[in-house]
Amino acid sequence: MKRQRLGDAVVSRLLGQAPALNQYSVETVRTPMRDGVRLLGDHFAPHTDRPGGTVLIRTPYGRNLLTSALNGRMFAARGYHVLLQSVRGTFGSEGTFTPMAQEAEDGRDTVAWLREQPWFDGRLATLGASYLGWTQWTLLQDPPPELRAAVVYVAPHDFREATYGTGAFTLGDFLGWSDQIVHQEDGGLRRVLSMATAQRRLRPALAGLPLAESARPVLGDRAPWFAEWVGHPDGDDPWWEPYRAGDALTNLDAPTLLIGGWQDLFLDQTLQQYETLHERGVDVALTVGPWTHLQVGLHAAGLVARESLAWLDQHLAGGAAARKSPVRVHRTGEKAWHELPAWPPPSEPATLHLRAGRRLTTTAPDGPEGVAEFRYDPADPTPSLGGRTLTGSMGVKDNRPLEARADVLVFSTDPLPTAVDVIGSPVLDLTLSVDNPFADVFVRLCDVDPDGRSHNFADQHRRLDPAIPAGRPQRLELTLDQCFHRLLAGHRLRLQISGGAFPRFARNPGTDGAGLAASRHTVDVAASRLTLPVATAPPATIG
Repeated sequence: MKRQRLGDAVVSRLLGQAPALNQYSVETVRTPMRDGVRLLGDHFAPHTDRPGGTVLIRTPYGRNLLTSALNGRMFAARGYHVLLQSVRGTFGSEGTFTPMAQEAEDGRDTVAWLREQPWFDGRLATLGASYLGWTQWTLLQDPPPELRAAVVYVAPHDFREATYGTGAFTLGDFLGWSDQIVHQEDGGLRRVLSMATAQRRLRPALAGLPLAESARPVLGDRAPWFAEWVGHPDGDDPWWEPYRAGDALTNLDAPTLLIGGWQDLFLDQTLQQYETLHERGVDVALTVGPWTHLQVGLHAAGLVARESLAWLDQHLAGGAAARKSPVRVHRTGEKAWHELPAWPPPSEPATLHLRAGRRLTTTAPDGPEGVAEFRYDPADPTPSLGGRTLTGSMGVKDNRPLEARADVLVFSTDPLPTAVDVIGSPVLDLTLSVDNPFADVFVRLCDVDPDGRSHNFADQHRRLDPAIPAGRPQRLELTLDQCFHRLLAGHRLRLQISGGAFPRFARNPGTDGAGLAASRHTVDVAASRLTLPVATAPPATIG
């Protein structure tokens, strides 16, 4: 017990929390599923006559992972029962791990088991990030009547959208994630070596075609789901139904805290979750920081822990409200947090026109501006650099190496006379033709400082419709990532246009699968424009 108290004191100090109030015990439990499979879990039981309720956390990453163990200890030390459970086929739980598709039934069976436990008092909350958030959304499609609150960080509710939402497979992230799962239960040195060599080992698999075959030497037969994912590109395929949990957004009524990052790969879904629940009148709060997916559990651990505890203390344990406003967001470009009544705040459109000389101006052209061209070669694909990714290069990066390539077009404003706040989703109306029907377009916005450093803050990728004949002009409406970014006075806004971002997105081979073929993209400059949602009033600053 003395060691437990010391450990909890250290955790509290690191996370910026008040000292823990309760001692607790930990018991390994086995929870039966409807098919006889038993899932292994740890029950953290607080030593108190007045527990705050039960927190359910379901994870594929093991119960000794630092973030999982901290959650169990942190909540138990503050009076909550916690069931930290390994999902099917992972870390001692029986059965076969089939990512995403298995969680709805297993979650419901786990809640049914909880109801039979003498320590369960009928008050339930769910909590977790990423895959642990996915396990929540699958359960919340049919919310248990005992549910009092949910806390979801950086998690999708539609996995098909996460993999193929742009039309191209999100290759780097989900090959890398599959490799992580394959090796996560390797012992000691083997696991360390697999992590240290991941980038080198994955390089041939990322570069090879077809994708399923090129991944086999790396994944072997331990990740059969990867071949299934790349083998089902059609979004209308009913095969994807178990990978969609969007019904949760229409059925969930319990108070919900959502935490996301401006550079998280699931940002668009986090904001969709907020907007749908908010429109339905659900008590929903949103926090979005300047983080990538992994940073939410690392750099932001203290903030996330404090907000999660405050949410559960209010809605599960029945304590007082601690949150100042429903929405708390970080404005990038100035490094300040802001409190808002809702997201997004009011904005008005500001239009910038693509002009000859690779310029962006508020003045519309009064005649032809010519064309801008680039050649995309899948044998030397335009690389991805930073952005909303899970693995590899992620987050905000200096894009100058990318912008120096011949296969990347850039259009820039003059230095801005005053600061401009971009808030919401920029939209690019792009008119172009491609001499190959098998082609992609990647667009990005960057903030260029007076020293020339070009930092990304929003982008979008689109696989073009191969049914449109080669050479025919087509008008694309590309909605970029939602953002909350301040372009400071003296900075420039820059638009990038290219033919891909590899390996973040699987490259378009330029053919229907037989070999590789280059493509030439021709942008009609005068017919293209960028619309920015610009804030109409400054939000309250909180630090």
